[in-house]
Amino acid sequence: MTLHRRTRSGHRLAASLVVVLTLLAAGDAPAGLAIALNSADGTISLIDTETYAVTGKMNVCKEPHHLMPTPDDKSVIVACAASNQLVFFDPHTGQEQKRIRDISDPYQLGYSPNRKWFVATSLRLDRVDIYDPQDFRLIARLPAPKTPSHMAFDDASQFVFVTLQDSNEVMAISLPTQKIAWVMPVAATPAGIVMSPDNRYLLVACMGEGVVEVIDWRYRQSVKKVATAPAAHNLQPKGDGRHFYVSNRSVDGSISLLDTQTMAVVGKYEVPGGPDDMMVRADGKELWATARFARKVQVIDLATGKLKRSIPVGSSPHGVFFLNHAGLR
Repeated sequence: MTLHRRTRSGHRLAASLVVVLTLLAAGDAPAGLAIALNSADGTISLIDTETYAVTGKMNVCKEPHHLMPTPDDKSVIVACAASNQLVFFDPHTGQEQKRIRDISDPYQLGYSPNRKWFVATSLRLDRVDIYDPQDFRLIARLPAPKTPSHMAFDDASQFVFVTLQDSNEVMAISLPTQKIAWVMPVAATPAGIVMSPDNRYLLVACMGEGVVEVIDWRYRQSVKKVATAPAAHNLQPKGDGRHFYVSNRSVDGSISLLDTQTMAVVGKYEVPGGPDDMMVRADGKELWATARFARKVQVIDLATGKLKRSIPVGSSPHGVFFLNHAGLR
């Protein structure tokens, strides 16, 4: 009887210790962590999303250019172009998880919606590589002249569409066959590209003309050019299944709000310093954008439309990510 009571007491004590340790660990973890990628420094900056304070900086690799979450949001992948590797970080803590080496010149990354394909553009080497996302085994390597940049997928994972910045084109690659399906001309210096929420149009941000070109991809036809501002560079979903933010990456800088139902600009925010990649908070109150020329992350209050915070980070910040984000469509 005494032994039984002691055993139960021991179990209760062990359970209590587990609870205490869990609470202590949760208290040590950041309330909300943003990871900003500093391309020229080869570092990432860690930012508390509640206080806007930079809590740390970590070396990553040479020439990291883009970052993206894994489909399950358990990791953030940094593409290290000059060092030919992918570096995975914990989005809760910013700690490095692992490295995948022998990924040749990864510039921009993407998982197909069905998670069957992992695609990397090699801007410097003029090609697109297709990998198996389970073991990152190279499946196909396709020529993509010239300077393949950003990418988008159709909902059925039949195609990946890649912008070719220096030849002013968009290229479609068939994922099932791993062959180039078609190439078509677009406005000057295409960069960011996304699929519209209804899977009908490709939206291509063209820096050379300050427009978002609307492409009916099934018929390979340009149907409209929506003027935004000089150096239209990238697109980020608002998270409502209708609107996209468009970063206009000039020194003065701005971000436009594009309505994909009317294909018209319905809002604009002044964001100095060359706004580039963006992320919207889940509550829809803030838009975060890296300022490539100002070494800052800019935070826009979407209720007032005003710049709320300027967070100093590293040189040439290229991307920003946090888990508490709005939907990516």
